[in-house]
Amino acid sequence: MHFWGVWMWSVMSVNTSHVPALVEWTTPTFTPAAQARVAATTLLFLFAAVSNLALLVSVSCGRRVASHLRPLIMSLASADLMMTFIVMPLDVAWNITVQWYGGDGLCKLLCFLKLFAMQTSAFILVVISLDRHHAILRPLDSLNAQHRNRKMLLLAWILSALIASPQLFIFRTVKAEHVDFTQCVTHGSFHERWHETAYNMFHFVTLYVIPLLVMSCCYTCILIEINRQLHNSKVGEFSLRRSRTDMIPKARMKTLKMTIIIVLSFVVCWTPYYLLGIWYWFQPEMLKVTPEYVHHLLFIFGNLNTCCDPIIYGLYTPSFRADLARCWRCRPPPECPRDRLSAQHEERRSDPPA
Repeated sequence: MHFWGVWMWSVMSVNTSHVPALVEWTTPTFTPAAQARVAATTLLFLFAAVSNLALLVSVSCGRRVASHLRPLIMSLASADLMMTFIVMPLDVAWNITVQWYGGDGLCKLLCFLKLFAMQTSAFILVVISLDRHHAILRPLDSLNAQHRNRKMLLLAWILSALIASPQLFIFRTVKAEHVDFTQCVTHGSFHERWHETAYNMFHFVTLYVIPLLVMSCCYTCILIEINRQLHNSKVGEFSLRRSRTDMIPKARMKTLKMTIIIVLSFVVCWTPYYLLGIWYWFQPEMLKVTPEYVHHLLFIFGNLNTCCDPIIYGLYTPSFRADLARCWRCRPPPECPRDRLSAQHEERRSDPPA
């Protein structure tokens, strides 16, 4: 299927851009596998909604969050919330109703928003990786980090909207002939099957391949730099003995470990889902040899990524619960000028974790 549209419903034997003959087509039903998918997605929705909202509140009120890291974590939580409140409820409702009842306009809009949410989440992880790359390899540029991150985040949101915009034109509601069944699909939008395959591959590259390559390059360079500094620190030169604490402070290393695990969770959760999609694009007959529950299970496993980010952040940020409790009770008292200057100095010196 195309992400969140054609493939999901072709998996359920509904429709693709090339509809089989009517005599071979049967109206899909709410199968036991789909029922299990709805139950699991509902549980994920509840957990992801509560945890990501808590993360958003904690980061917005947290005092120990570096100013240039705050918008990064807030953007990641916002992208996860888009996935939570758009993708998951729509998937649950669509599996229950089986066919589409929302009309043509809502079909186009929601398919756009679903791809936009996925694209934004992937690009924000790229921005976080680039920020960690600059923090480790170019620590003297930390004063410009906040301005640089805001520009990269803006670019990430704009590119995500542009890449997802074709969804507004290729998706439409189609009613099956001689059958009371309407679906939101891409039927009629592609003249040849390879056109649809090329479109799907383009989104696979922008959603997964390019972000994975950029993140891999960033963290490979970071690990090489860390290994170089550790090697130099063992030479015995006094000027390099302080590299572990001054060039890469503990707080910065902690943030680095957190972001690496966040990226790994994205790769682990979504890789099986994308691989299944590639298999379908080039061999549609794979639907006949793979059980239905496999497709549902991989989709659920991909959505698990939205629950991982707040858990990882909470594990690596001791002040997470304290910041959340303070925001819940009341607004934090204003800081005096001296405290504010001290906090800014500490932020520049040690780059506290997000």
